[in-house]
Amino acid sequence: MREAAERGAILVNGRPAVKGLKLRGGETIEVVELLETSDNLVKPNPSIHPRIVFEDDTLLGCDKPAGLPVQPLSCTETETLMNGVAARYPECIPLGDRPLMAGALHRIDADTSGLVLVARTKEAFEAVRTQFSSQTVKKTYLALVEGSVATGATLENDLVHDPTVPFCRMVGIHDRRITSRLGPRATKPHGDSPPTPHGDSPLRPLHAVTRFVPIGHTTVENEERTLLEVTIFTGVTHQIRAQLAMAGMHIVNDRLYGAFAVENQTGHCLHSLAAAFKHPLTGDPVEIRTPYPPWARL
Repeated sequence: MREAAERGAILVNGRPAVKGLKLRGGETIEVVELLETSDNLVKPNPSIHPRIVFEDDTLLGCDKPAGLPVQPLSCTETETLMNGVAARYPECIPLGDRPLMAGALHRIDADTSGLVLVARTKEAFEAVRTQFSSQTVKKTYLALVEGSVATGATLENDLVHDPTVPFCRMVGIHDRRITSRLGPRATKPHGDSPPTPHGDSPLRPLHAVTRFVPIGHTTVENEERTLLEVTIFTGVTHQIRAQLAMAGMHIVNDRLYGAFAVENQTGHCLHSLAAAFKHPLTGDPVEIRTPYPPWARL
């Protein structure tokens, strides 16, 4: 019903209902269109061509470009990775525990590039999602950060959704900040995560563990940058972006977490490089990798 109202499909006295409208009684309410649960599926879009880096009868590995969302927020949205997957692999459409994931086993931010795993069978989805839930999938990322980083470390924090902003941003539960560069009410950059309601409910801490090691250095216009290989052991929203920023290492062009803006660049310099897990059919170890993005080829 909420989605129908947002699409203008609910009329009050002949006009589209607006959010927060309070009825006084006597109004005429008309439902122009109300989608059934069976309609709430990813629509195929053959104009989106997923870059496939791994394919067998049970799994797909997609190399998602920065700026492309993984999955739609409603069945009317068609410009996402999973709309392209649905067109090429229609068997994925009904899979998963959420109707608009179409077999996607995990998500990465729209402005993050790299590996997205997709199941092609119900059995594969359940087997690999179990590994994600038990935190036995090894996920490796590349992050290009501002400044020079000499040594690696393991970061461990309890993160919460920032209650001071109306959109999704994670902060440490104890200091409620990213770094001093980013104020508590920073402006939301274009294209970041959709609004996340917080209300007055207590903040729920999410434990995040991230390990990083520097693997390269470069200088751009007299500004030092360091390429990090990052391994995450948990699956908290924005955990790499938030934890690196809390430690004073801002991912290049990640304005939401305090980095300087880079002109003419799509997305931030964070890339989902690889995932290692047990194959859902054979049980053998498998690692699926993506190529380095251009900004990581130092």
